[in-house]
Amino acid sequence: MAVPGVIVDAGFLVALVRRDDSHNPWAALQARRLPPPWRTCEAVLSEAFYLAGTRGSVALDALLQRGACVLPFRLSDDLESVLRLMRKYAQVPMSLADACLVRMTETAGDVQLLTTDADFRIYRRHGRQAIPCLLPR
Repeated sequence: MAVPGVIVDAGFLVALVRRDDSHNPWAALQARRLPPPWRTCEAVLSEAFYLAGTRGSVALDALLQRGACVLPFRLSDDLESVLRLMRKYAQVPMSLADACLVRMTETAGDVQLLTTDADFRIYRRHGRQAIPCLLPR
């Protein structure tokens, strides 16, 4: 059985690089179970660098430099779909990064999303399908 591709959210990345994050043990375990390269997008990286702060930015930089995160998603190619998702989930509300990740799960085939964001249990891809994701308990 093939291992699914892995898409990562900012919460996973921050938890991975910040040992003081409550989800760090979970993120470290997932990183060993589902090794890189992980797919993500620029919007997620923007959130991750902001949330990681000075202490986590060096480690995020290192992840990018060694190719642990790849950026196959182009917002300009999927802008209308992303904006439609944001309108649909405006009451949640859905961030640009979350909308990009949902769209990535729609276009990437067999994938698993690593996230600490429980909103991904609410979001649906292709209108009705649950997002295949791993969250900490």
